[in-house]
Amino acid sequence: MITEEDCCMDFPEVTKTASTPSIFYREGTVFIEGESYPENSFEIYTPVVRWLRALVDEKKDIRIDINISYMNSSSTKCVLDMLDILDEGHQAGVKTGVVWRFDSENPRSRELAEEFKEEFTMPFDIVPGES
Repeated sequence: MITEEDCCMDFPEVTKTASTPSIFYREGTVFIEGESYPENSFEIYTPVVRWLRALVDEKKDIRIDINISYMNSSSTKCVLDMLDILDEGHQAGVKTGVVWRFDSENPRSRELAEEFKEEFTMPFDIVPGES
């Protein structure tokens, strides 16, 4: 059984770089912030995907707060994988959801969020990011 304390201690936190977002867990929410175009997105995101799978399999509530200003295609695939896990959890009765923060000065940013939202049944809020 995974406890709230275990979640925080076991979370595979990622430190922000020029090409990698910060990824961290606080109080029931995974935060992803920055730009995402690392050399190998799967290397960065796979531990987080596995952690989310374990959490959802344990029926633990979880949200993701995304504030990514740019992501390459492999990062997009990884984010979709994470959201798929949350949506599966939502369909199984786990309380999940997404907050997607878009760049209000970049119309494509909001369009991308809306495209993602169409794929899922869980609560999915699209809000302007803070400048």
